[in-house]
Amino acid sequence: MPLRKTKPATVASGLIGLALTAAAGTAAAGVPDAPANWEKCAGIAKAGQNDCGATDGSHACAGQAKTDGSKTEWVYVPEGTCEKIVGGEIYAVKPAKG
Repeated sequence: MPLRKTKPATVASGLIGLALTAAAGTAAAGVPDAPANWEKCAGIAKAGQNDCGATDGSHACAGQAKTDGSKTEWVYVPEGTCEKIVGGEIYAVKPAKG
């Protein structure tokens, strides 16, 4: 039984269709809705990665955290996330910009 030769254009269009279908399914399933509120989550920021001033007033700028996990340094996380993170403590809740 002779083997049939497949046209390269047919193979290419099939692969493109498969890739587009996979990408569309991943995008729809993996992107959560934008949060309605953000929490200032203290105790989880890495050194130099805090979002703004320390809760104790020791500095007033982002990126000034000296150590990982300091209880006075915070980052914004979607509401409902902070309490799920080991060491996270909610400092304040802020509405998302609309």
